[in-house]
Amino acid sequence: MAIPGNFPDQGELVEFETDDEPKWVTVKLKDGSVIQIKMEIVAIMRNGNDVNTGLPLYMVQATNIIRVLKVPKELISKKKQEESKGQSLYR
Repeated sequence: MAIPGNFPDQGELVEFETDDEPKWVTVKLKDGSVIQIKMEIVAIMRNGNDVNTGLPLYMVQATNIIRVLKVPKELISKKKQEESKGQSLYR
C-alpha cells in the first residue's frame, strides 16, 4: 500500500490526538521583522522497532505554519505588488 507523504510502504499509520493546540513561537529577526511559527502534525507512522532497545520507531509527518507579524517598511517592495496587481497567486 502506498502511503502519502513520503512514508515507506511498510509500517502502520497510527491515529493520534494532541493534548493541547500547537503553540505559536514568536521569533524576532535581526532585520526588525517579527514572525510566528508553529508545527502542525499531519500523520504518524509506527515503523518497526529499534534493534538495540526494542522500542517502537515512529515517523512523524509535519508542516510548519509561518505568519508575519511585523516587517520594517524598508523591507517591503512596492514594485512586486504593482507587477502582480490583478494576478492570482494560484496557477
